[in-house]
Amino acid sequence: MTSAVVVGGGPNGLAGAALLAIAGLRVTLLEAADEVGGGIRSHEAILPGLLHDHCSAVHPMAVTSPALRSLDLERHGLRWRLPDIDCVHPLDDGSAGVLLRSVEETARGLGADGRRYRALVEPSARHWDALAEDVMGPLLRIPSHPLLLARFGLPTPLPAAVLARLFTTPRARALWAGVAAHAFRPLSHPFSSAIGLGILAAGHAAGWAVAEGGSQSIVRGLESALREHGGVIHTGVRITDAAQIPPADVTLLDLDPGQIAAVYGDRLPPRVRTAYRRFRRGPGAFKVDLAVEGGVPWTNEPARRAGTVHLGGPLADVVRAEKDVAAGRMPERPFVLVGQQYLADPSRSAGDVHPVWTYAHVPYGYDGDATEAILRQLERWAPGVRERVLGLRVTRPADFAGANANFAGGDILTGAKTVPQLLLGARPALDPYSTGLPGVFLCSAAAPPGPGAHGMCGAGAAASALRHLGIRAA
Repeated sequence: MTSAVVVGGGPNGLAGAALLAIAGLRVTLLEAADEVGGGIRSHEAILPGLLHDHCSAVHPMAVTSPALRSLDLERHGLRWRLPDIDCVHPLDDGSAGVLLRSVEETARGLGADGRRYRALVEPSARHWDALAEDVMGPLLRIPSHPLLLARFGLPTPLPAAVLARLFTTPRARALWAGVAAHAFRPLSHPFSSAIGLGILAAGHAAGWAVAEGGSQSIVRGLESALREHGGVIHTGVRITDAAQIPPADVTLLDLDPGQIAAVYGDRLPPRVRTAYRRFRRGPGAFKVDLAVEGGVPWTNEPARRAGTVHLGGPLADVVRAEKDVAAGRMPERPFVLVGQQYLADPSRSAGDVHPVWTYAHVPYGYDGDATEAILRQLERWAPGVRERVLGLRVTRPADFAGANANFAGGDILTGAKTVPQLLLGARPALDPYSTGLPGVFLCSAAAPPGPGAHGMCGAGAAASALRHLGIRAA
């Protein structure tokens, strides 16, 4: 029986392993931590019964992921839940950019900018089911829907700060800046619009969903799908040398390129080894989980019903903060993401005490304390929130790295979204999942299409592995 070993049990390793098992391979997955899941685990971080997501929390790209859909995770217990409002970006004057599931309703709320917003995102959102496989896959291939992909891709090379000029109102510009900032890139750089446009299109197609019971429910579904087809999982197995990896016909590596270079060393072709060692890391995340009695007292009413709230102020402030972070400077007013997943999934709360998930963008490897900066940003738009906080838990960049080696320096995206790495992954190659070693494939978020709980990097690597074996995917 043809065999496969998968090193690393994040969402991509699990998805790739499950797809190989479904294709008939005997699959063994090795995970360094005591549990699988990587960045999509959940835990009771502060109070009993109060459920917080460790890292990845809101999943507009995962709901529409061709990989997750093909695995039918709903059959394995996954349930998606949607908030009343997807995202709000409040401003100091009390107004806000409000992102709703409906393109039409979002455009209506943007007033004078509604027509432009509709023209920018509606065609891609309407055809997202057809577009998803092309957008969430390798660039160097013949697309299934070239005209739709060309229409989607036309504005993506623009810097997000330039594309913002399409809008005239502060709330539309701020809403766009907050979504574009998910790329952890200066908004003045080329292609800094790409990830934001993908998030908007996918979100309007399926909503900014959360997993019922925490993001760990995605992991449980993937784990169940793998085991159903005979896959075996071993936790607590840290691989530091290729000699530790059991012999197999194919190997998938849910590791960042630097780890692969360390594990395989001179076994890698020289050009690949050099590219992996030069792989650039992105900024870090500094996370503060809160237990908040009665919820956050936002001054903006829609923010009280939003699953995600972006705290960054007007466009110029977001641009400045992201520029500082990329340059290694900690902003006085960092861009902060707030997750209120309990609004869609009340099972995460403990009575009237609710889990509030926040993190700030900080420089790579930041060793300071951003807790106060995050709380100041919360107070700026929710005065009195400190009095409601019953407890908090801090996760610093070093803590992210300690729990998951792919998150070195707190870089939870597994690599800077520079133009080459955004478009091509870890190195230029016709097959971005190939490591240059026969039968060995990269499947982490360093490969296309990049970070998220969508599992598409694992699916791409599994497809390459099956082609290598001459096996047709199930």
